[in-house]
This record gives sequence, structure tokens and C-alpha cells, in this order.
Amino acid sequence: MKYKIFVDGQFGTTGLKIHEMLSRRDELEILKIAEKEKKRPEIKQELLNQADMVFLCLPDTASRETMQYITDHGTKVIDASTAHRTNREWTYGIPELNPLQKEKIKKSTRVCVPGCHATGFIMAMNPLIENHIVSKGQKLICHSITGYSGGGRGMIDVYEDPENFDKVNSQRPYALDLAHKHLPEMQYVLGLETPPLFTPSVGNFKQGMLVMSYLVKDQLSKKVFGQEILEMYTRYYENNAFVKIIKNRVEYLDEGFLDAKACNNTNRIEISLYENPDYIVIISRLDNLGKGASGAAVQNMNIMLGLDENMGLKK
Repeated sequence: MKYKIFVDGQFGTTGLKIHEMLSRRDELEILKIAEKEKKRPEIKQELLNQADMVFLCLPDTASRETMQYITDHGTKVIDASTAHRTNREWTYGIPELNPLQKEKIKKSTRVCVPGCHATGFIMAMNPLIENHIVSKGQKLICHSITGYSGGGRGMIDVYEDPENFDKVNSQRPYALDLAHKHLPEMQYVLGLETPPLFTPSVGNFKQGMLVMSYLVKDQLSKKVFGQEILEMYTRYYENNAFVKIIKNRVEYLDEGFLDAKACNNTNRIEISLYENPDYIVIISRLDNLGKGASGAAVQNMNIMLGLDENMGLKK
């Protein structure tokens, strides 16, 4: 049996990557729409309802509008936008979130792909909250640096234009109104009483990211050392092939530096920890286009279709 797949928004960064990842798989039939016809609603509606699985790689408003065209209740949908990430009728697409999440995703017809920054933060913090080390009332702080591909085609064009070299040749913080669009899902999924203080930045590299979460030891719900947290992470993410817990940080670092790009072109997320007597820093390293976007979408598709979760994905 071949599953029919339609990627709506196949000409954007995430859509192109999903299309590339799926085009090599024999068990899938990719339904295509010509770029000149992508805004003709009658053609798109026909493809949406023919498909077994639809990926929405669209702006938020367009994702919500497109859902109105899907009348076949057998069509499964994965939305890569932020439109449905705090909607209780949609399943949040981190399969490793808890022991029941994969089964929940498998039974769902509506799954939202998490944001890349949110993925790194949630996967670092959720085990600590579930094990009562961090309380839901705690004020959490996070900083993230990501490759410029996370900004889509417009930002890629800016960074890759030689005339802009001086303008973009640095780390550039953004969303400095402290209201980044991933904040609602960070708070919602973790059940936090207040959103974290989160500052993202764009680096002068195309792909890859580091999400850094900061903890003050005397603000934790119980006294704990870094090695205990690493052991807890290992138990929590046991049997999850795409999660790697780093136990030897000396070997992990490159002369004391951490490369944001080392997980590129994989669906892997790596979690490492650094501490002194007063503070702990937990760093999630992932590919913003992999586990942070298209890879996560394909992982969810595999689960929803009852296929091997690892198919078409690199660890």
C-alpha cells in the first residue's frame, strides 16, 4: 500500500525539506501542485482530501484557513506553523515528551510540529518538572542561537547576499520585546504559571542551533547535582533513539567550545549539562531544520501512519 502525501507550502523552507526527505521513500506517493496553481482553492481542496497525510507548511492564518478545506475525516494533518500548538484539540508533536505521547500521536489525526526553540527548551525542562526538581511556578530563563535558515527564504536571501556581509556577520539577538512566538507553547506544554524569559538570536551560519536553559540551584525544589540530573535524563529518555544525553562533557566539547552545527542533517537532539556550585546550564543541540522542523514532522508522520518511527531519518 502506498500512502498519499500532500505538502501544502512545498515551496517554503520547511516544505522543501519535507518534500526532499519523503521523495526517496517507495511506500509514499507525493501529490504535487504546480506553483502557478498553488493559490487555486479548488485544486488544493481536491489534493487535501485525496491525501492520507497532509503537511501544512504555511503561515498561521493560511494554516487555519486551509483546515476548512479538509472535509474528508480520514485525512491526517501535521501542521508546521504555530497556529495550533496551544489548541487542546491538537496533539503536540514531541514523541519523547512522556511515555504516553507516541501512542497519543499514533491515534491522532491532528498533530502540530513544535517550534525549534520550544523543542530544545521543553525537552530540557520537562523531565525536571515531572521529577519535581523544577516547579511550575519557577521563573525560568532561556537563550537560543539558531542558524539563519530558521527565518525562511527571506532571511536566507539576506544572509547569503555578499553585499550584506558586514550587516549579518555576527550573532544578532531578536524578538527583544520579549514576546517571541514560541513562548505560548513553552508555557502551555510545560504547564508553567508564567512564561519563561526567552531571548533568541540568529548566528551567521545556515543551519543548527543551541538552546540554553539556566537554573539557579537554590531556587530548585530540591537539592540536586548535575550528575543526578544526567542520570534522570537517561532514564526519562530511555528507548528514544533520537535523544542523546551527554555524560562526558570534556570529550563532547571542542577545546571548550560547543559547535551549534554538529547535529545538522539529523533528527537527533543532544542534551548536555554544565554547573558550578551555584548555577546549572542545560544546552540542547539540534538541527533547526531537522528535529526543530522537518525531521520532527516526518517522525510524527511515521508514527501516525503506523510505520517504523526511524524511517527516512538520521540519528
